[in-house]
Amino acid sequence: MDTPRGPRTKRFRFGWLVEIAVGIALYFVYDTLRDRTMGTSASALRNARQVVDIERFFAIYQEHRIQHAFLDWHWFISFWNIYYGTIHFVMPVIALVAMYRKTPVRYVRWRNALLFMLAFGLIGFWLYPLTPPRLMPAHYDFVDAASRFFNFGPQQRIGLKANGEPTAAARAAFGNLYAAMPSLHVGWSTWSALALLPLVRRRWLQALVCLYPLTTIFAIVVTGNHWILDAVGGWVVLAAGYGAARLLEQLTRRGVRAEP
Repeated sequence: MDTPRGPRTKRFRFGWLVEIAVGIALYFVYDTLRDRTMGTSASALRNARQVVDIERFFAIYQEHRIQHAFLDWHWFISFWNIYYGTIHFVMPVIALVAMYRKTPVRYVRWRNALLFMLAFGLIGFWLYPLTPPRLMPAHYDFVDAASRFFNFGPQQRIGLKANGEPTAAARAAFGNLYAAMPSLHVGWSTWSALALLPLVRRRWLQALVCLYPLTTIFAIVVTGNHWILDAVGGWVVLAAGYGAARLLEQLTRRGVRAEP
């Protein structure tokens, strides 16, 4: 039986540069499409109220309690703002580099899973626009941590038109404001942990890798960027992406065997 193969770019010198170039190009395509899948404020708010009802039914509506427990600690919220905006990109790159160097076959599978996650995430943003906690109406009493506390992104309040839709300036600064379900922060952090765990030998590093998705869930909640249920959506997208990658792997192997 044929065994899975590593990336084709391993067959020539500086092939890793091709992986980087293609990866950056695909991410910019994803980012552009994500902004273009933004739904209306009315539909996003309707879906958010539905999420709140579901969370209350399952007794997991804890976002308000968690955020308000830490609002007086300005440095603490600022730290999680920075965490939210940075490590989300750093850890997948570390995982990809480590796998490309040490386990090329594993790299192909998990790279493809990540790409499928991007595609499935876009479908989720398009089908289910969702207002995040920080943009909910005032009576929900959430705080827009990104505008009130220090962060590396746009530190400004999101302007709304009379009809409740974001202004052109807000869309230009923040992109798709309703790309909350699924939470790719949680999906990617869990992907990174699962991808890296077999490569890590020291127990304290294994513990940190396992804690990474949990700290990410805390970050998305305390900053008001996501609902807890969005994290579940991130795991669903991860499972679907990994399943699609395995299916692609099997189809590719069958195609190789069928070649004359």
